[in-house]
Amino acid sequence: MSALRLSFLVALLSGLSDGCIGSNEAERPVALSVFAASSLTEAFETLAAGFEAAHPDIDVVLTFAGSQVLRLQIEQGAAADVFASANEAHMRALQARGDIVDSRTFAENELVVIVPPDASARIERFEQLARAHRIVLGATNVPVGVYAQHVLRQAETHFGPVFSEAVRNRVVSEESNVRLVRAKVELGEADAAIVYRTDAHASGRVEVIDIPAPLNVRARYPMGVAARSERRKEAIAFIDYILSSEGADALRRHGFAPVNP
Repeated sequence: MSALRLSFLVALLSGLSDGCIGSNEAERPVALSVFAASSLTEAFETLAAGFEAAHPDIDVVLTFAGSQVLRLQIEQGAAADVFASANEAHMRALQARGDIVDSRTFAENELVVIVPPDASARIERFEQLARAHRIVLGATNVPVGVYAQHVLRQAETHFGPVFSEAVRNRVVSEESNVRLVRAKVELGEADAAIVYRTDAHASGRVEVIDIPAPLNVRARYPMGVAARSERRKEAIAFIDYILSSEGADALRRHGFAPVNP
């Protein structure tokens, strides 16, 4: 084989190889990074699967943690495309900095008390919460902890300050997200905890005690697009999907109350 023909074949094979690589890269799904509050875990896993089925060119990458942790990561430059928070305060703070745009509220939640199924100190009503020897709450900078403190303040108007003081005196741990709060009860390390109704709904290892409506809160969940996102079109499409009727149905199945924008 002449040197000329050999050079031609090498060039041809090199071109074919480059073409194959380019084709594979073109077919690779776009990775959409979604930061979401821990309480959204099961719901967003369902929503991501539904969205990907409708958008096979997009791969949703989910990151779950306490809203305060995700907010800090975004403030420090984390490459998120969408942020879904368990309360509006963290979202407002990011919007004020210019880190989040196009924020919309998509769901509501409420609090309940959870206890182990075989709890020795039988607690059947919220006003009996102080019977628990070991109570776990969210930390005061965590949305579920903020909401729990609001409930305890509201309880003072109905049961007096002695009730709330007795409950706080029995708090043995304050956790950084609601899943860790729930886990303490599931593992038998706590006699009672205050969590979102959706987190109780997702567990088969706890019993639920309702909090009276006048004392309870409506936790509102906003989501928005990260200002630094290079996938804004895909991020908006994901948010639109969650706000669609299909998204609302998925949220209801996981115990959330969908909110029309």
